[in-house]
Amino acid sequence: MNLAFIGMAAALGLSAAGSAFGAGFAGMSSVGAWKKCYASGKPAPFIMIAFTGAPLTQTIYGFLLMNFIRSANPDPGMALGIGLFCGTAIGLSALFQGKCAAASADALGATGKGTANYFIVIGIAETVALFTLVFSLLLLNS
Repeated sequence: MNLAFIGMAAALGLSAAGSAFGAGFAGMSSVGAWKKCYASGKPAPFIMIAFTGAPLTQTIYGFLLMNFIRSANPDPGMALGIGLFCGTAIGLSALFQGKCAAASADALGATGKGTANYFIVIGIAETVALFTLVFSLLLLNS
């Protein structure tokens, strides 16, 4: 078995796992916030769908990283390390982005205000995954 294949699988799998957890947390909070809105007779903001889906982009980053590892054809140990550590970082970004999105859904449901601010915070969590992807590409090309 080639360690590079494990690294490639880890890059995608760990990123996707983070996306699943993040979207799950954000989705549960969005549903709860909508329930509170409906119960109090307030309109339920549809934009919470975007909060729920925000962590899904990290799966794409994991897929890109997997393909970049394959294309670079690095030493198997390096491929394993990049896949494990960078995949974990991307996955954790998704997980915590989902937690930020969950808090955003709760706050928006309660107040109906602050949407732009919430997206800024969600975007900052996204940036961690983007930085990880770009820096890992630089590492693969060195």
